[in-house]
Amino acid sequence: MVVAEQTVTNDYALYLGDCCEVLPTLPKESVHLSLYSPPFSGLYQYSSSERDMSNCLDREQFFTHYEFVVRELHRLTLPGRITAVHCMEIPSGNTGTDHQYDFPGDIIRLHEKCGFRYCGRYCVWKEPLRVRNKTMAKNLAHKTVVLDSSKCSAVLADYLLVFRRTGENKIPVAHPTGLMDYAGFRTPPSEVLKYRGWRGNQIENRYSQWVWRQYASAFWDDVRTDRCLDFKAAKEHEDEKHIHPLQLDVIERAVVLWTNLGEIVLSPFAGVGSEVYGAVSLGRKGMGVELKPTYYRQAVRNLEAAVKVRGQQKTLFENDPPEPFIMASINEGASGPEEEENDDDYLAEGAAEWDEK
Repeated sequence: MVVAEQTVTNDYALYLGDCCEVLPTLPKESVHLSLYSPPFSGLYQYSSSERDMSNCLDREQFFTHYEFVVRELHRLTLPGRITAVHCMEIPSGNTGTDHQYDFPGDIIRLHEKCGFRYCGRYCVWKEPLRVRNKTMAKNLAHKTVVLDSSKCSAVLADYLLVFRRTGENKIPVAHPTGLMDYAGFRTPPSEVLKYRGWRGNQIENRYSQWVWRQYASAFWDDVRTDRCLDFKAAKEHEDEKHIHPLQLDVIERAVVLWTNLGEIVLSPFAGVGSEVYGAVSLGRKGMGVELKPTYYRQAVRNLEAAVKVRGQQKTLFENDPPEPFIMASINEGASGPEEEENDDDYLAEGAAEWDEK
């Protein structure tokens, strides 16, 4: 069976199964954007399933497995359209004298091998003390600076790697009234707000210009890193404490920049459904595949909420949607699903650990 469970509506489709089996069932050149975080080779273990890519024996086996997914994404992606991969460098350990593995570099080389063209990367800034408190990384401890700063190094940033499938994009991603909404923590200057939704000459749209300046930067230092979907209900006893869905600001920027209303956004490693949620809440069609049952069921709950969010935001959409696309069931008769703490004060609470450990 390709899928164990599925939830299919006119707005989204979620499949509980192995993406290596599900992706080949989807029609060629049917996806407008894929956006996801792959398992980080050797860093975390997400489940005990032999199908789980995080359980590969080594990097060579991981990339052999992952290459199958990337080739399927190339087949599914429309010519000239985008696939975006969230990743980071991988530390060799936590001894204080570790080196970093260039996981993003290998992802870039794999995509180029499979027919994509590398367009660039966005660096998502992370607050060092927050990371230190969550990971207890010795290279980030102030104590290490005091004792031997040769053992210190920078906090590992998140990256969004952007690739374009070769060929001509025959459906322009248009913004006839510019970029309508800003996903970030900065406050737009008051003098540009009156241009939001400007219907005149877009060269004069100062609000859209301001938003684009934030998005066009290679360093996204304005992402709200705690603006993520709920995941507590999806955790199990054997789960690592690393569970941290991709930030909704990052997802929303990608969806708005690289898709039109009504187009399809795919996440082959859906987790709790963050990318699908972001797509649906912005008037796109979302499709996600997830191997782990608890993550899948949380994704179903999150997507039910996304439909409500979309209903509240219809007036914010920047262009008119195309004809509706009906999501399809993969296996007839597949059944539906069964029925981080607030860290606003993390700086004050973590100061002692930062200084002492």
